[in-house]
Amino acid sequence: MAEVRAKARRESVFAERFAVFAECLLTGVWIAVASLGVVTYPAAFAAGARHLRRRTTHQGGGWREFARDFRTAARGGWAVGLAGWGAAALVWVDVQAVRAGLPGGPLAGAMGLFALLGAAVAGMRAAAVWAPDATWRTLLAAAGRRTVLDPAGSFLLVGGTVLVACSALFIAPLAVPALGAVAAAAVAVEERYRQR
Repeated sequence: MAEVRAKARRESVFAERFAVFAECLLTGVWIAVASLGVVTYPAAFAAGARHLRRRTTHQGGGWREFARDFRTAARGGWAVGLAGWGAAALVWVDVQAVRAGLPGGPLAGAMGLFALLGAAVAGMRAAAVWAPDATWRTLLAAAGRRTVLDPAGSFLLVGGTVLVACSALFIAPLAVPALGAVAAAAVAVEERYRQR
Protein backbone atom coordinates (compact mmCIF):
# COMPACT_ATOMS: atom_id res chain seq x y z
CA MET A 1 0.00 0.00 0.00
CA ALA A 2 2.84 2.43 0.84
CA GLU A 3 4.42 1.65 -2.54
CA VAL A 4 1.19 2.59 -4.32
CA ARG A 5 0.99 5.89 -2.42
CA ALA A 6 4.64 6.66 -3.29
CA LYS A 7 3.93 6.12 -6.98
CA ALA A 8 0.83 8.33 -6.79
CA ARG A 9 2.81 11.23 -5.32
CA ARG A 10 5.55 11.00 -7.92
CA GLU A 11 5.49 13.72 -10.58
CA SER A 12 4.52 12.85 -14.10
CA VAL A 13 7.29 12.77 -16.70
CA PHE A 14 5.89 15.95 -18.26
CA ALA A 15 5.82 17.78 -14.92
CA GLU A 16 9.35 16.66 -14.07
CA ARG A 17 10.74 17.77 -17.44
CA PHE A 18 8.89 21.06 -17.30
CA ALA A 19 10.31 21.66 -13.83
CA VAL A 20 13.83 21.12 -15.18
CA PHE A 21 13.10 23.54 -18.05
CA ALA A 22 11.79 26.15 -15.61
CA GLU A 23 14.87 25.64 -13.44
CA CYS A 24 17.06 26.24 -16.52
CA LEU A 25 15.33 29.56 -17.17
CA LEU A 26 15.71 30.64 -13.55
CA THR A 27 19.35 29.58 -13.59
CA GLY A 28 19.89 31.73 -16.67
CA VAL A 29 18.71 34.75 -14.72
CA TRP A 30 21.08 33.87 -11.86
CA ILE A 31 23.97 33.48 -14.33
CA ALA A 32 23.20 36.85 -15.93
CA VAL A 33 23.05 38.63 -12.56
CA ALA A 34 26.29 37.01 -11.38
CA SER A 35 27.99 37.94 -14.67
CA LEU A 36 27.46 41.66 -14.14
CA GLY A 37 30.99 41.81 -12.73
CA VAL A 38 32.22 41.52 -16.37
CA VAL A 39 35.05 39.06 -15.55
CA THR A 40 32.84 36.83 -13.41
CA TYR A 41 31.03 35.09 -16.29
CA PRO A 42 33.06 31.81 -16.03
CA ALA A 43 32.31 31.54 -12.32
CA ALA A 44 28.65 32.36 -12.89
CA PHE A 45 28.36 29.75 -15.63
CA ALA A 46 30.14 27.17 -13.44
CA ALA A 47 27.83 27.84 -10.49
CA GLY A 48 24.80 27.63 -12.77
CA ALA A 49 25.95 24.35 -14.30
CA ARG A 50 26.61 22.88 -10.86
CA HIS A 51 23.14 23.95 -9.74
CA LEU A 52 21.59 22.22 -12.75
CA ARG A 53 23.63 19.06 -12.11
CA ARG A 54 22.26 19.02 -8.56
CA ARG A 55 18.72 19.57 -9.85
CA THR A 56 18.88 16.77 -12.42
CA THR A 57 20.22 14.33 -9.83
CA HIS A 58 17.40 15.29 -7.41
CA GLN A 59 19.70 16.84 -4.83
CA GLY A 60 18.73 19.91 -2.91
CA GLY A 61 19.97 23.33 -3.81
CA GLY A 62 18.82 26.83 -4.47
CA TRP A 63 19.98 30.42 -4.55
CA ARG A 64 22.20 30.07 -1.45
CA GLU A 65 24.08 27.08 -2.88
CA PHE A 66 24.42 28.90 -6.21
CA ALA A 67 25.86 31.96 -4.43
CA ARG A 68 28.29 29.80 -2.43
CA ASP A 69 29.45 28.01 -5.58
CA PHE A 70 29.78 31.34 -7.37
CA ARG A 71 32.02 32.78 -4.65
CA THR A 72 34.21 29.66 -4.70
CA ALA A 73 34.42 29.55 -8.50
CA ALA A 74 35.20 33.27 -8.71
CA ARG A 75 38.45 32.84 -6.77
CA GLY A 76 40.22 31.57 -9.89
CA GLY A 77 37.47 32.20 -12.39
CA TRP A 78 38.04 35.96 -12.58
CA ALA A 79 41.43 35.32 -14.24
CA VAL A 80 39.73 33.07 -16.80
CA GLY A 81 37.18 35.80 -17.45
CA LEU A 82 39.93 38.38 -17.87
CA ALA A 83 41.78 36.09 -20.30
CA GLY A 84 38.53 35.63 -22.25
CA TRP A 85 38.15 39.38 -22.66
CA GLY A 86 41.81 39.58 -23.72
CA ALA A 87 41.20 36.93 -26.38
CA ALA A 88 38.13 38.81 -27.60
CA ALA A 89 40.22 41.99 -27.88
CA LEU A 90 42.82 40.15 -29.98
CA VAL A 91 40.11 38.86 -32.30
CA TRP A 92 38.74 42.38 -32.58
CA VAL A 93 42.22 43.49 -33.75
CA ASP A 94 42.16 40.64 -36.32
CA VAL A 95 38.77 41.77 -37.58
CA GLN A 96 40.08 45.32 -37.91
CA ALA A 97 42.97 43.94 -40.00
CA VAL A 98 40.42 42.30 -42.29
CA ARG A 99 38.49 45.57 -42.61
CA ALA A 100 41.65 47.54 -43.34
CA GLY A 101 42.47 45.22 -46.24
CA LEU A 102 45.87 44.18 -44.92
CA PRO A 103 47.50 41.26 -46.73
CA GLY A 104 46.61 38.03 -44.98
CA GLY A 105 43.87 39.81 -43.04
CA PRO A 106 41.02 37.47 -44.03
CA LEU A 107 43.04 34.41 -43.02
CA ALA A 108 44.09 35.98 -39.72
CA GLY A 109 40.53 37.06 -39.03
CA ALA A 110 39.09 33.64 -39.76
CA MET A 111 41.71 31.90 -37.64
CA GLY A 112 41.14 34.35 -34.80
CA LEU A 113 37.37 33.84 -34.84
CA PHE A 114 37.81 30.05 -34.99
CA ALA A 115 40.25 30.13 -32.06
CA LEU A 116 37.92 32.35 -30.01
CA LEU A 117 35.02 30.01 -30.70
CA GLY A 118 37.09 27.00 -29.63
CA ALA A 119 38.21 28.78 -26.47
CA ALA A 120 34.61 29.71 -25.64
CA VAL A 121 33.46 26.11 -26.07
CA ALA A 122 36.36 24.83 -23.95
CA GLY A 123 35.45 27.38 -21.29
CA MET A 124 31.81 26.25 -21.25
CA ARG A 125 32.86 22.61 -21.07
CA ALA A 126 35.25 23.36 -18.20
CA ALA A 127 32.57 25.29 -16.32
CA ALA A 128 30.06 22.48 -16.86
CA VAL A 129 32.19 20.05 -14.82
CA TRP A 130 33.50 22.56 -12.28
CA ALA A 131 33.58 21.45 -8.64
CA PRO A 132 34.79 23.40 -5.59
CA ASP A 133 38.00 21.37 -5.30
CA ALA A 134 38.97 21.73 -8.99
CA THR A 135 41.43 24.24 -10.43
CA TRP A 136 40.52 26.19 -13.53
CA ARG A 137 43.86 25.40 -15.19
CA THR A 138 43.24 21.63 -14.93
CA LEU A 139 39.62 21.99 -15.99
CA LEU A 140 40.49 24.08 -19.04
CA ALA A 141 43.25 21.72 -20.19
CA ALA A 142 40.94 18.71 -20.02
CA ALA A 143 38.07 20.67 -21.60
CA GLY A 144 40.32 21.69 -24.50
CA ARG A 145 40.97 18.01 -25.25
CA ARG A 146 37.27 17.17 -25.00
CA THR A 147 36.41 20.07 -27.31
CA VAL A 148 38.56 18.52 -30.05
CA LEU A 149 37.72 14.86 -29.32
CA ASP A 150 33.95 15.45 -29.17
CA PRO A 151 33.11 17.71 -32.13
CA ALA A 152 29.38 16.88 -32.01
CA GLY A 153 29.10 18.13 -28.43
CA SER A 154 31.20 21.17 -29.25
CA PHE A 155 28.95 22.07 -32.19
CA LEU A 156 25.92 21.72 -29.91
CA LEU A 157 27.41 24.32 -27.59
CA VAL A 158 28.23 26.59 -30.52
CA GLY A 159 24.60 26.31 -31.64
CA GLY A 160 23.37 27.16 -28.15
CA THR A 161 25.61 30.20 -28.01
CA VAL A 162 24.39 31.35 -31.43
CA LEU A 163 20.81 30.90 -30.20
CA VAL A 164 21.48 33.14 -27.21
CA ALA A 165 23.12 35.74 -29.46
CA CYS A 166 20.16 35.68 -31.87
CA SER A 167 17.74 35.94 -28.95
CA ALA A 168 19.63 39.00 -27.73
CA LEU A 169 19.40 40.59 -31.18
CA PHE A 170 15.66 40.07 -31.55
CA ILE A 171 14.35 40.19 -27.99
CA ALA A 172 17.10 41.18 -25.57
CA PRO A 173 15.36 40.04 -22.35
CA LEU A 174 14.93 36.54 -23.84
CA ALA A 175 18.72 36.06 -23.90
CA VAL A 176 18.90 36.16 -20.10
CA PRO A 177 16.91 32.98 -19.36
CA ALA A 178 18.37 31.33 -22.48
CA LEU A 179 21.76 31.35 -20.72
CA GLY A 180 20.38 28.65 -18.43
CA ALA A 181 19.49 26.52 -21.43
CA VAL A 182 23.09 26.82 -22.66
CA ALA A 183 24.35 25.81 -19.21
CA ALA A 184 22.01 22.80 -19.31
CA ALA A 185 23.31 21.93 -22.78
CA ALA A 186 26.88 22.09 -21.50
CA VAL A 187 26.00 19.79 -18.60
CA ALA A 188 24.28 17.37 -21.01
CA VAL A 189 27.21 17.41 -23.44
CA GLU A 190 29.65 16.61 -20.65
CA GLU A 191 27.43 13.83 -19.28
CA ARG A 192 27.10 12.36 -22.77
CA TYR A 193 30.88 12.46 -23.21
CA ARG A 194 31.45 10.88 -19.78
CA GLN A 195 29.15 7.95 -20.62
CA ARG A 196 30.84 7.17 -23.96
